[in-house]
Amino acid sequence: MLPVDLPDAVRAALLAPLVDHHCHGVRRDELSRAQFELLITEGGTPAPPGTTHFDTPVGAAIRRWCAPVLDLEPHAAPAVYLARRAELGAGEVNRRLLEAAGIVAFLVDTGLEDPDLLTAAEMGRHGGAAADEVVRLEQIEQDVAEMAQIAVDYMDSLAEELAARAARAVGLKSIIAYRFGLDFDPARPSRGSVIAAANRRLSYPKERLSDPILLRHLLWTAVDVARERGLPLQFHTGYGDTDLDLGRADPARMTGFIRAVQPIGVPVILLHCYPFHRQAAYLAAVYPHVYVDIGLALTYTAAGSARVMAELLELVPFHKQLFSSDCYGVAETCHLGALFFRRSLARALRERLDEGEWSVADAARIAHMIGSGNARRVYRL
Repeated sequence: MLPVDLPDAVRAALLAPLVDHHCHGVRRDELSRAQFELLITEGGTPAPPGTTHFDTPVGAAIRRWCAPVLDLEPHAAPAVYLARRAELGAGEVNRRLLEAAGIVAFLVDTGLEDPDLLTAAEMGRHGGAAADEVVRLEQIEQDVAEMAQIAVDYMDSLAEELAARAARAVGLKSIIAYRFGLDFDPARPSRGSVIAAANRRLSYPKERLSDPILLRHLLWTAVDVARERGLPLQFHTGYGDTDLDLGRADPARMTGFIRAVQPIGVPVILLHCYPFHRQAAYLAAVYPHVYVDIGLALTYTAAGSARVMAELLELVPFHKQLFSSDCYGVAETCHLGALFFRRSLARALRERLDEGEWSVADAARIAHMIGSGNARRVYRL
């Protein structure tokens, strides 16, 4: 699995079980080729006529690295791979690939509310791991908006529901990058402005939240809950699907909010970050409560992931980086997330050992921190 020779202690640290601090459920049902291909791209549309999403870095990686887990030769043709997947059945495929990832704990974003996705508990059972919930703020807000009758009820219910869900969770997550952008006003909005915005919101409660005042209110309500519960607050940044304006998902754009939260002490975790991972590394380097991962970027860059990891490690403090697969839909994304994390970090460690920059003990300690130790500390696992 590892692409370079390493001292035994470093190799053991890299192959130790990982804490996947941000992932989603995978599909429990059988998938057609068209369905499968849509789940291995962030594009959300079929490949152009005469082409396939298997002709991508992640598609090639599935054929190379996931095929052997399903008892196929490496580089199996897409049709052969999908036929074997169908033969084994979704349950067995999920079990094999999730177990092969070597995950000891899944922290699952449960905000998608799709009955075809495995629940957090099911992810744990299929992967032979522990599992906990990360609460998505915008999903809670949607539920509250559809039930509240007046603005004051909306505000009170939002705080109460977030607190209730947080009591059963290990973290909170925002997708404000999708709903507005990370260049939001960092100040806590006034009560009057929130009431006015909430009145507008309750006229169209089934629409997804995009009002910047209410999004800021939701964030600051979450900060209060996170401080009370000792929870971190995750943010999607960088790479995502077509619902995202990538230019407004640069984590550097939320520097004002990061500064405002610093005295409160709530950990802010920047997810994914690519192609802004150098900006994220800077934020983690200069703000004591900021942490980063590069999540799905490693899966989707696949054979090129070592360069992404090397760029993040130029500046990021080693006690500030976390592992996540950001798997979603198909268990292949979990297996590949873990695999390319280990492979890309192995190359970086080998380079530093060869240059005499780190000792063997340093390299092993850093691998342990990034793979699981930092997540255990930040999420209090």
